This record gives sequence, structure tokens and C-alpha cells, in this order.
Amino acid sequence: MKKLLYLLTFISISIQAQTNLRYTIDQKANSIESKVIDWRRDFHQHPELGNQEVRTAKIVADHLRSLGMEVTEGVAVTGVIGILKGGRPGPTVALRADMDALPVTERNDLPFKSVNTATYNGQETGVMHACGHDSHVAILMGTAEVLASMKENLEGTVKFIFQPAEEGVSEAEIFGAEQMVQEGVLDDVDAIFGLHIWSQVEAGKIGYRSGPFMAAVDGLNVTIKGTQAHGASPWSGVDPIVTSSQIVMGLQTILSRNVNITQNPAVVTIGAIHGGIRHNIIPEKVEMIGTIRTFGTQQQELVHRRIKEVISNIAESAGAKAEIDLSYGYPSTVNDPQLTSKMIPSMESAAGKENVFIMDPQTGAEDFSFFQKEIPGLFIFLGGMKKGGDPLTTPSHHTPDFFIEESGFTLGVKTLSYFVVDYFED
Repeated sequence: MKKLLYLLTFISISIQAQTNLRYTIDQKANSIESKVIDWRRDFHQHPELGNQEVRTAKIVADHLRSLGMEVTEGVAVTGVIGILKGGRPGPTVALRADMDALPVTERNDLPFKSVNTATYNGQETGVMHACGHDSHVAILMGTAEVLASMKENLEGTVKFIFQPAEEGVSEAEIFGAEQMVQEGVLDDVDAIFGLHIWSQVEAGKIGYRSGPFMAAVDGLNVTIKGTQAHGASPWSGVDPIVTSSQIVMGLQTILSRNVNITQNPAVVTIGAIHGGIRHNIIPEKVEMIGTIRTFGTQQQELVHRRIKEVISNIAESAGAKAEIDLSYGYPSTVNDPQLTSKMIPSMESAAGKENVFIMDPQTGAEDFSFFQKEIPGLFIFLGGMKKGGDPLTTPSHHTPDFFIEESGFTLGVKTLSYFVVDYFED
């Protein structure tokens, strides 16, 4: 009986301590809301492409140092790592934000509209935070300030990861999360958490999914070689344009006839076709590029195999030859089921149970997946659409009109902070 009473007393004290920590988090997060918004607006006005986030990284590093953290700069080119050691020993938890912007020219009429331009793939372009990474950085800076203010009550270490080049860098062999992993950023980390602002989810809501959440992204490059001929006598050659047209349609049968779409979706998209120069000349070759989205290794292997078979066989039947190059990009973003289950109460406490929901698999991709391949990780979507907005008409990510509702930022700070203290309490 004494043991039972002791256990009940210990549980009661633990629950009360956790409640007190959450109250402290809420108070501090609310008090710095305007600061987080100001950071985000500054980053939005001065965006930087992947591996060029010099200004952003300096602001981050200076802030982390002002909080008394051990800071490392220049990780994976321009990344920043901050270490916050709690008052008591325990596990190490990582929190990650990506810093890079996109080669997009902004159309929004905002006081903090992007002013930056850059050269990308040899072309002059505007630069814009058209995916919300500016908000990720600001939210994680706010989380760092909240947790640093209560570090004596933390039972472990928090590693703040500010990552470059999530969107990729055309001239680099590896980038972003993969390079950070190779440089040992996760060597001492037990679990990692991240979030992505989402313009099609209302501010104040959190979307998540256990297991495969976002797709693996792979590249497809195809060259169809025929025999050049006069357009007036197509029988004297082998037409790679007609062959390529048949291939484009044939690839769609993989999704409709080979993939079990009741389990997970898949996508094969041809994004560009180049062939020919004149109206009456059948060209010698056609080049196609595309993207492949799959969930899980088994589905990925199936789709890749069928792509090769469909392209090769259609080309052969036409008397053409096919050169196929499949390149692997980001793996599928897979939320660790045990960690996800453990953190559902944290999300519900931060947002309210009615504002936390399970999302469908998303065919977008995220290099957070490289972290999850190494250690248990949880990646969530934070609402960034105005209340009552229509997700079908709200401008999507990677577009010139992309816009984020700032009222959800404080929820992001609270949720990441809850993840840390609740993980430590286990």
C-alpha cells in the first residue's frame, strides 16, 4: 500500500511539474509573439537562396549566443547549430528549421515584400520565401528564447538546427539535411522534431500523420532516339515525338494499373519535353524530364521498375531507342509511430484537441527525411491560412502569391517547446 501511495504521489508531482512548465511556456511564448513576427518579416524581406543564407545565419547565430548557447556556424556550408544544456542530465532532442528561399519573384503587395534578386541557373530572378522557411526560422528562434529562459528546469539538452538548402542547390552534389547528417549533426541526438507552415491549413491548427507522411522525390530524365526524316514522308524515319507521346500516356497506366492507390498515392509527372526545331522536320531525338513521388521503398521500387519497362518497350515497338536515367532525391518523410503517438497529447495541449487532425499523405517532399532515416523523428504541419480561408483558392507554396497568416506562429513556438519538455519528462 505504501508503494502504491508513493507511486501515486510521484505521478501527481510529475504531472504538476509538467503543467507548470507548460504554463511557463505559454506565458513566455505569448510575450514574444511580436518579436517572432518581426523576425519573420525581416527574413521575408531579405531572402537568400540555398547555401547563400549568410545574413540569415548571422542573425540566428547572434541570437543564440545572446541566449548563452554554444554556437557553431558554417555547418553544411551556412548552417547554424545552437546547444542548450538543461539544468539536469538527460537525453538530447533536436529541433530543426530550414532557412533557404526560392527563385520566385514576389507579387504580394506587402510592406516587407522581398527586395532581393539573384542569378539562378544562369537567369536573373527575384528571390522569395515562397514556402514559409522565413517563418520556420523565426518560430525556432522564438522557441530557443522560451526554452533558454527555463533551462534550469530542463532534464536534457536541446540542439537547435538551422539548416540551409532544403530546396536544393543545382550545382551541389548533396545539400541541406543530408550534408548535415554526413557532418555528424545527429551523432548525439535521441530524437528530432520539425514543423512546416502550411498555407492550406487554417492558422491555429496542426496536421500530422504517423508513418509515411510526405513522398520520396526522384528525378526522371529520358532521351528517345529515332531517325530524322522529312515531315512530308514520316515513313522514311522513326518519329521520336510520336513515340514520346505514347510514352507519356503509357506512364500514367503505372499509377492506374500497377500501384495500389488505396494504400498510398504515387505520382509520375513529365514536366518538360524538348524535341525538334522546324515544322516539317521529324527530329532525331526528344528529351523529357519529370518527377516521381512514392511512399515507402517497396512502392518506389515498383514504380521505378515499371517506368523502365514502359519506356523501353514502347520505344522498342516504335523502332526507337530509349536512354533512361532515374535519379534518387529525398526519401519519404516517415514519422516514427512510437514518437508520434507519444507526442499527440503535446500537440493537443498546445492547440486544443479539436484543432489537431490526421492529414492525408502529402505528395510534396522534405529533406527532413534524411534526419528521420538516422533517428526517430516527428514532422508536423502548422496552419498558416487565414481563418475561414478556402484551401482550394488560397495561393499554394512555391508561387509568387504565396502568403502566410502570422497569427499561428505562437502555436508553433508552444508546440516545439512542449515536444521538448514532454519528451524529457518520459
